[in-house]
Amino acid sequence: MSASNKDDQLMKNEFESTYDKIVDSFDNMELPKDLLRGIYSYGFEKPSAIQQRAIIPLSKGFDIIAQAQSGTGKTATFTVGILSRIDISVLKCQALIIAPTRELAQQIQKVVIALGEYLGIKSYACIGGTKITDDIQALQSGVHVVVGTPGRVFEMLSRGIINRDTIRIFCLDEADEMLSRGFKDQIYEIFRFLPKTIQVGLFSATMTDETLGITSKFMQNPVSILVKKDELTLEGIRQFYVNVGIEQGKFEVLTDLYETLSITQSVIFCNTRRKVDWLTNKMTEQKFTVSSTHGDQKDRDGILQAFRSGATRVLITTDLLARGIDVQQVSLVINFDLPTNIENYIHRIGRSGRFGRKGVAINFITDAERGQIDELSRHYNTYIAEMPQDIGSFL
Repeated sequence: MSASNKDDQLMKNEFESTYDKIVDSFDNMELPKDLLRGIYSYGFEKPSAIQQRAIIPLSKGFDIIAQAQSGTGKTATFTVGILSRIDISVLKCQALIIAPTRELAQQIQKVVIALGEYLGIKSYACIGGTKITDDIQALQSGVHVVVGTPGRVFEMLSRGIINRDTIRIFCLDEADEMLSRGFKDQIYEIFRFLPKTIQVGLFSATMTDETLGITSKFMQNPVSILVKKDELTLEGIRQFYVNVGIEQGKFEVLTDLYETLSITQSVIFCNTRRKVDWLTNKMTEQKFTVSSTHGDQKDRDGILQAFRSGATRVLITTDLLARGIDVQQVSLVINFDLPTNIENYIHRIGRSGRFGRKGVAINFITDAERGQIDELSRHYNTYIAEMPQDIGSFL
């Protein structure tokens, strides 16, 4: 099929599934026995909707474009599919998984190790902010699966440290972001090193026209498992807005909330690094125990680990962490600022209500932003109510 015809086919299938086979039990997916042991010991019992649809085609070697809401098990979907295709006896890189942030890459690697425990999978997180000599030593000692960020993976491929000849499957997580202008050139450069016959998987909570158009350049007749925009449900997450009037009213409303609510753990999103630092200082001055992180900080890993362990209960951050940070106890997400990119809304509030648990999202708006709530509601076919007085009953 010519590139232009493939472009047309993908655009025609935009937000439609071309693969509808459903397997509602891990036992019926013809997976290796030791992989099944890893799946069940990890705590999975029944596959989620995306797992029921996407694991089989991935395990059978199809190129795949898969879209599903945040918190529905995408990471485990492509991890299981990939691990089912690994030849354990060959201690060379057979699968390459790329993620947009170091935190997400590390999180994926932990899932790979956990699900592959009984297979004896060796995996390595190849990410920026670490010593290149450590990467070289670990990769040369032999790994089955490399999870990484674009810049460092490209460097290891270009140096020949990752042996490209043995790579059988390439997976992009948060594909819409990875194929946006920020990462697109890096991804193309990585593809230049990979075998022409490589299997490709793209996974994301959202898929843009641009992403779907680009995929035709490096995918072979992919199956599509895509959720229409009006089916991007946020089931289990109660969404509210509170009109604070003017920008200066946000902080007072925030402190009132924290003084009256009993919250397990929460994430507060701001649109800029400067706002994160400002809000962190203001909350600390008011004797609230908070932590914060954004792209400028060196100890992001330590801060996130403290939050995951429960040492801190409130994390203030930018969209850096809107994707893929899975903290099981997060029950509340606050958009101190509404996201500038409408697609990031689902990624942000998907931090709560993971895997079907209940969660609450509260959006702070000024008088001038009332229309944006209506826009979000239309875009995601959802209902965002005005925050009630008894908000604590929802947490």
